[in-house]
Amino acid sequence: MEFVMLSAVRKGAEGFGERNEYHMVLQLRQIFEIEGQKLNFDEQIPLSELENSPLHEAFAAPLHIKGCVYNRAGVVALEYTVSALLDQECDRCLKAFQREYDVEASHTVVKELAAADADDENGSEYDDYIVCPENTLDMNELAVTDLLMEMPSKILCKEDCKGLCMSCGKDLNDGACDCQN
Repeated sequence: MEFVMLSAVRKGAEGFGERNEYHMVLQLRQIFEIEGQKLNFDEQIPLSELENSPLHEAFAAPLHIKGCVYNRAGVVALEYTVSALLDQECDRCLKAFQREYDVEASHTVVKELAAADADDENGSEYDDYIVCPENTLDMNELAVTDLLMEMPSKILCKEDCKGLCMSCGKDLNDGACDCQN
């Protein structure tokens, strides 16, 4: 039984020729069909595959994805951890630093939503459902999306960062400045 497929997809971009892209794709047909079936996975998404991500310039290393997808009593669940090392800049003192994030995510995986569910204007109660109409799940986009959803809105080098002096611009983490403020 083969569940995980790392497929090479050849894409051409105008003016750039062709390039290979590698997607982590989970083949879920047997998971959907056989109760009790489970698939463990432990893969990496290369940096070249993250070029279209909103954080593409921040990734300092490939994303690491580890988890499982399983069918329990006819309900298919996906649970995994995505680990990322990001180059970041502190929002207060502007220092560059690297930080590792480990984000745990879980979703219910379905082949399709009922017609009434798909027409729901709000749709928020279905946010945890991942729809896989062709029994495949591309983990690249899902992992980046889950990582983005858990990122803090304010990036700090440390929790008690003092920032920069508003008058002279000195980094107050290195000590007080000589300003009159």
